[in-house]
Amino acid sequence: MKHEFKTNINCGGCVAAVTPHLNGEKAITNWKVDTQNPQKVLTVETDDLNVDQVCALVHKAGFKAEKLS
Repeated sequence: MKHEFKTNINCGGCVAAVTPHLNGEKAITNWKVDTQNPQKVLTVETDDLNVDQVCALVHKAGFKAEKLS
């Protein structure tokens, strides 16, 4: 399942900061941040995590994430 979020992860340094949190979660099979998109879209592929759980991981890394409709 693929989830998309609007975030404030807007540069390579921000991506580096969030990487250990997302890579450390075994339930995430793949993820990427489109920093070129004005909404800084984070795409997460997971079969086990729900939207709130992914948001919590991003928040723990010090960033905001909001589900895109």
